[in-house]
Amino acid sequence: MCQECGCGSGGGDVKIGAHAHDHEPPHGHEQGHEHHDHGHAHSHAHGVMTLNLNRSLMEKNARLAERNRGFFRAKKLLVLNVVSSPGSGKTTFIRETAAMLGARLRVGVIVGDLATDNDAARLRTAGIPVVQITTGTVCHLDADMISKAAAQLDLDQLDVLVIENVGNLVCPADYDLGEDLRVVLLSVTEGEDKPLKYPPMFHSANVAIITKSDMADAAGFNRDLTLINLQRVSHHARIFELSAKTGDGMKAWLDFLVQQRAAV
Repeated sequence: MCQECGCGSGGGDVKIGAHAHDHEPPHGHEQGHEHHDHGHAHSHAHGVMTLNLNRSLMEKNARLAERNRGFFRAKKLLVLNVVSSPGSGKTTFIRETAAMLGARLRVGVIVGDLATDNDAARLRTAGIPVVQITTGTVCHLDADMISKAAAQLDLDQLDVLVIENVGNLVCPADYDLGEDLRVVLLSVTEGEDKPLKYPPMFHSANVAIITKSDMADAAGFNRDLTLINLQRVSHHARIFELSAKTGDGMKAWLDFLVQQRAAV
Protein backbone atom coordinates (compact mmCIF):
# COMPACT_ATOMS: atom_id res chain seq x y z
CA MET A 1 0.00 0.00 0.00
CA CYS A 2 1.00 3.65 0.19
CA GLN A 3 3.37 3.06 3.11
CA GLU A 4 5.60 0.98 0.85
CA CYS A 5 5.14 2.44 -2.64
CA GLY A 6 7.38 5.48 -2.34
CA CYS A 7 4.82 7.94 -3.69
CA GLY A 8 5.78 11.52 -3.13
CA SER A 9 9.29 10.67 -1.94
CA GLY A 10 11.52 13.69 -2.20
CA GLY A 11 8.74 16.08 -1.20
CA GLY A 12 6.97 18.70 -3.27
CA ASP A 13 4.25 21.29 -2.94
CA VAL A 14 0.58 20.46 -2.83
CA LYS A 15 -1.53 23.23 -4.35
CA ILE A 16 -5.03 23.68 -2.96
CA GLY A 17 -7.24 26.12 -4.80
CA ALA A 18 -5.34 29.35 -5.22
CA HIS A 19 -2.87 28.52 -2.44
CA ALA A 20 0.21 26.30 -2.30
CA HIS A 21 1.05 24.40 0.87
CA ASP A 22 4.19 22.61 1.86
CA HIS A 23 2.72 19.16 2.34
CA GLU A 24 4.17 16.81 4.89
CA PRO A 25 2.54 13.43 4.24
CA PRO A 26 1.36 11.81 7.47
CA HIS A 27 3.17 8.56 6.79
CA GLY A 28 6.64 9.97 6.36
CA HIS A 29 7.30 10.27 2.62
CA GLU A 30 10.14 12.61 3.42
CA GLN A 31 11.93 9.77 5.19
CA GLY A 32 12.00 7.54 2.17
CA HIS A 33 9.54 5.06 3.72
CA GLU A 34 12.12 3.63 6.08
CA HIS A 35 10.54 0.80 8.07
CA HIS A 36 11.52 -0.94 11.29
CA ASP A 37 10.13 -3.64 13.51
CA HIS A 38 7.85 -1.80 15.92
CA GLY A 39 8.58 -1.80 19.62
CA HIS A 40 12.22 -2.88 19.40
CA ALA A 41 15.59 -1.16 19.73
CA HIS A 42 18.39 -1.98 17.31
CA SER A 43 22.10 -1.28 17.73
CA HIS A 44 24.02 -0.12 14.70
CA ALA A 45 27.63 0.74 13.87
CA HIS A 46 29.34 3.52 15.86
CA GLY A 47 27.07 2.92 18.82
CA VAL A 48 23.98 4.45 17.20
CA MET A 49 20.74 3.20 18.72
CA THR A 50 17.44 3.32 16.82
CA LEU A 51 14.38 3.18 19.05
CA ASN A 52 11.20 2.26 17.23
CA LEU A 53 7.97 3.47 18.72
CA ASN A 54 4.90 1.29 18.30
CA ARG A 55 2.71 4.02 16.84
CA SER A 56 0.61 3.82 13.71
CA LEU A 57 2.05 5.62 10.72
CA MET A 58 -1.50 6.66 9.93
CA GLU A 59 -2.24 8.08 13.37
CA LYS A 60 -2.02 11.73 12.30
CA ASN A 61 -4.31 11.21 9.32
CA ALA A 62 -6.82 9.24 11.40
CA ARG A 63 -6.97 12.04 13.96
CA LEU A 64 -7.49 14.71 11.32
CA ALA A 65 -10.11 12.57 9.55
CA GLU A 66 -12.16 12.32 12.73
CA ARG A 67 -11.91 16.08 13.13
CA ASN A 68 -13.13 16.53 9.55
CA ARG A 69 -15.98 14.10 10.13
CA GLY A 70 -17.17 15.93 13.22
CA PHE A 71 -17.00 19.28 11.43
CA PHE A 72 -18.89 18.00 8.39
CA ARG A 73 -21.59 16.45 10.56
CA ALA A 74 -22.03 19.73 12.41
CA LYS A 75 -22.63 21.30 8.99
CA LYS A 76 -25.11 18.50 8.16
CA LEU A 77 -23.11 17.57 5.06
CA LEU A 78 -23.20 14.20 3.37
CA VAL A 79 -19.59 13.59 2.30
CA LEU A 80 -18.60 11.14 -0.44
CA ASN A 81 -15.07 9.96 -1.20
CA VAL A 82 -15.22 8.84 -4.84
CA VAL A 83 -12.34 6.57 -5.87
CA SER A 84 -11.47 4.64 -9.00
CA SER A 85 -8.74 3.92 -11.51
CA PRO A 86 -8.07 6.57 -14.18
CA GLY A 87 -10.63 6.66 -16.99
CA SER A 88 -13.53 5.13 -15.12
CA GLY A 89 -15.69 8.20 -15.67
CA LYS A 90 -15.50 9.81 -12.22
CA THR A 91 -15.77 13.40 -13.39
CA THR A 92 -18.70 12.80 -15.74
CA PHE A 93 -20.42 10.75 -13.04
CA ILE A 94 -19.99 13.53 -10.46
CA ARG A 95 -21.04 16.27 -12.89
CA GLU A 96 -24.22 14.44 -13.90
CA THR A 97 -24.99 13.52 -10.29
CA ALA A 98 -24.84 17.18 -9.28
CA ALA A 99 -26.85 18.33 -12.31
CA MET A 100 -29.59 15.71 -11.93
CA LEU A 101 -30.01 16.35 -8.22
CA GLY A 102 -30.99 19.89 -9.18
CA ALA A 103 -32.96 21.62 -6.45
CA ARG A 104 -33.13 18.48 -4.29
CA LEU A 105 -29.56 18.71 -3.00
CA ARG A 106 -26.80 21.28 -3.44
CA VAL A 107 -23.46 19.70 -4.36
CA GLY A 108 -19.89 20.97 -4.03
CA VAL A 109 -16.76 19.14 -5.15
CA ILE A 110 -13.13 18.83 -4.10
CA VAL A 111 -11.05 17.44 -6.98
CA GLY A 112 -7.68 15.74 -6.58
CA ASP A 113 -5.23 15.31 -9.47
CA LEU A 114 -1.48 14.92 -9.75
CA ALA A 115 -0.91 17.74 -12.21
CA THR A 116 -3.81 19.35 -14.07
CA ASP A 117 -7.04 21.12 -13.15
CA ASN A 118 -8.88 19.79 -16.22
CA ASP A 119 -11.50 17.90 -14.20
CA ALA A 120 -12.21 20.90 -11.98
CA ALA A 121 -12.63 23.09 -15.06
CA ARG A 122 -15.14 20.62 -16.53
CA LEU A 123 -17.16 20.68 -13.33
CA ARG A 124 -17.14 24.47 -13.09
CA THR A 125 -18.72 24.74 -16.55
CA ALA A 126 -21.76 23.03 -15.04
CA GLY A 127 -22.01 25.68 -12.33
CA ILE A 128 -20.73 23.42 -9.55
CA PRO A 129 -18.59 25.01 -6.79
CA VAL A 130 -15.18 23.31 -6.99
CA VAL A 131 -11.83 23.44 -5.23
CA GLN A 132 -8.85 21.85 -6.95
CA ILE A 133 -6.09 20.00 -5.10
CA THR A 134 -2.99 19.40 -7.22
CA THR A 135 -0.93 16.77 -5.41
CA GLY A 136 2.27 16.76 -7.46
CA THR A 137 3.96 13.42 -6.74
CA VAL A 138 1.52 12.31 -4.03
CA CYS A 139 -0.86 9.64 -5.34
CA HIS A 140 -3.72 10.16 -2.88
CA LEU A 141 -5.60 12.78 -0.94
CA ASP A 142 -5.34 12.92 2.83
CA ALA A 143 -7.43 14.42 5.62
CA ASP A 144 -5.26 17.53 5.99
CA MET A 145 -5.63 18.39 2.30
CA ILE A 146 -9.41 18.00 2.58
CA SER A 147 -9.57 20.27 5.62
CA LYS A 148 -7.70 23.04 3.78
CA ALA A 149 -9.74 22.61 0.58
CA ALA A 150 -13.11 22.55 2.40
CA ALA A 151 -12.22 25.89 4.00
CA GLN A 152 -12.38 27.42 0.51
CA LEU A 153 -16.00 26.32 -0.02
CA ASP A 154 -19.13 27.89 1.48
CA LEU A 155 -20.23 24.68 3.19
CA ASP A 156 -23.35 26.32 4.61
CA GLN A 157 -24.65 26.50 1.03
CA LEU A 158 -24.11 22.78 0.37
CA ASP A 159 -25.91 19.56 1.24
CA VAL A 160 -23.43 17.13 -0.32
CA LEU A 161 -19.65 17.38 -0.56
CA VAL A 162 -18.11 15.07 -3.15
CA ILE A 163 -14.38 14.37 -3.01
CA GLU A 164 -13.02 13.19 -6.34
CA ASN A 165 -9.90 11.34 -5.27
CA VAL A 166 -6.78 10.86 -7.37
CA GLY A 167 -7.25 8.13 -9.99
CA ASN A 168 -5.63 5.22 -8.17
CA LEU A 169 -7.01 2.02 -6.64
CA VAL A 170 -4.08 1.42 -4.29
CA CYS A 171 -2.93 4.25 -2.01
CA PRO A 172 -6.27 6.05 -1.44
CA ALA A 173 -7.56 2.90 0.27
CA ASP A 174 -5.33 3.72 3.26
CA TYR A 175 -6.64 7.21 3.85
CA ASP A 176 -9.79 8.11 5.76
CA LEU A 177 -10.72 11.65 4.72
CA GLY A 178 -13.61 12.10 7.12
CA GLU A 179 -16.20 10.92 4.59
CA ASP A 180 -19.56 9.30 5.30
CA LEU A 181 -19.41 7.01 2.28
CA ARG A 182 -16.53 5.66 0.22
CA VAL A 183 -17.77 5.15 -3.33
CA VAL A 184 -15.68 3.02 -5.71
CA LEU A 185 -16.32 3.10 -9.46
CA LEU A 186 -15.73 0.19 -11.83
CA SER A 187 -16.35 0.81 -15.53
CA VAL A 188 -17.48 -1.98 -17.85
CA THR A 189 -14.32 -1.46 -19.91
CA GLU A 190 -11.93 -2.29 -17.06
CA GLY A 191 -12.42 -6.02 -16.67
CA GLU A 192 -14.52 -8.19 -14.42
CA ASP A 193 -11.60 -9.12 -12.14
CA LYS A 194 -10.82 -5.56 -10.95
CA PRO A 195 -12.27 -6.18 -7.45
CA LEU A 196 -10.03 -9.25 -7.09
CA LYS A 197 -6.94 -7.33 -8.19
CA TYR A 198 -7.52 -4.45 -5.75
CA PRO A 199 -9.29 -6.02 -2.76
CA PRO A 200 -8.35 -3.41 -0.09
CA MET A 201 -10.04 -0.63 -2.03
CA PHE A 202 -13.14 -2.57 -2.97
CA HIS A 203 -13.45 -4.09 0.50
CA SER A 204 -13.25 -0.63 2.10
CA ALA A 205 -16.05 0.79 -0.06
CA ASN A 206 -19.57 1.42 1.21
CA VAL A 207 -20.87 1.75 -2.34
CA ALA A 208 -19.70 0.09 -5.58
CA ILE A 209 -20.87 1.58 -8.85
CA ILE A 210 -20.59 -0.13 -12.24
CA THR A 211 -20.24 2.74 -14.70
CA LYS A 212 -20.52 3.18 -18.48
CA SER A 213 -23.25 0.54 -18.66
CA ASP A 214 -24.18 1.84 -22.11
CA MET A 215 -20.88 0.39 -23.38
CA ALA A 216 -21.32 -3.06 -21.84
CA ASP A 217 -22.17 -4.93 -25.04
CA ALA A 218 -19.40 -3.31 -27.06
CA ALA A 219 -16.88 -4.10 -24.32
CA GLY A 220 -17.99 -7.72 -24.01
CA PHE A 221 -18.77 -7.07 -20.37
CA ASN A 222 -19.59 -10.12 -18.23
CA ARG A 223 -22.10 -8.68 -15.78
CA ASP A 224 -22.73 -11.88 -13.83
CA LEU A 225 -19.03 -12.49 -13.18
CA THR A 226 -18.50 -8.87 -12.15
CA LEU A 227 -21.32 -9.05 -9.62
CA ILE A 228 -19.94 -12.31 -8.24
CA ASN A 229 -16.51 -10.72 -7.80
CA LEU A 230 -17.96 -7.58 -6.22
CA GLN A 231 -20.05 -9.59 -3.80
CA ARG A 232 -17.03 -11.68 -2.92
CA VAL A 233 -14.85 -8.68 -2.03
CA SER A 234 -17.42 -5.93 -1.34
CA HIS A 235 -20.18 -8.08 0.10
CA HIS A 236 -21.30 -5.29 2.45
CA ALA A 237 -21.40 -2.58 -0.25
CA ARG A 238 -24.48 -1.23 -1.98
CA ILE A 239 -24.13 -1.85 -5.73
CA PHE A 240 -25.48 0.38 -8.50
CA GLU A 241 -25.26 -0.11 -12.27
CA LEU A 242 -25.59 3.05 -14.34
CA SER A 243 -24.56 5.21 -17.25
CA ALA A 244 -23.98 8.88 -16.44
CA LYS A 245 -23.97 9.58 -20.17
CA THR A 246 -27.43 8.19 -20.95
CA GLY A 247 -28.93 8.55 -17.48
CA ASP A 248 -29.82 4.88 -17.27
CA GLY A 249 -29.76 3.74 -13.63
CA MET A 250 -29.08 7.22 -12.26
CA LYS A 251 -32.46 7.61 -10.56
CA ALA A 252 -31.77 4.81 -8.08
CA TRP A 253 -28.40 6.37 -7.25
CA LEU A 254 -29.88 9.85 -6.78
CA ASP A 255 -32.71 8.55 -4.60
CA PHE A 256 -30.12 6.75 -2.47
CA LEU A 257 -28.18 10.01 -1.98
CA VAL A 258 -31.33 11.87 -0.95
CA GLN A 259 -32.07 9.16 1.61
CA GLN A 260 -28.51 9.24 2.94
CA ARG A 261 -28.53 13.02 3.23
CA ALA A 262 -31.80 12.92 5.17
CA ALA A 263 -30.14 10.61 7.70
CA VAL A 264 -27.20 12.95 8.36
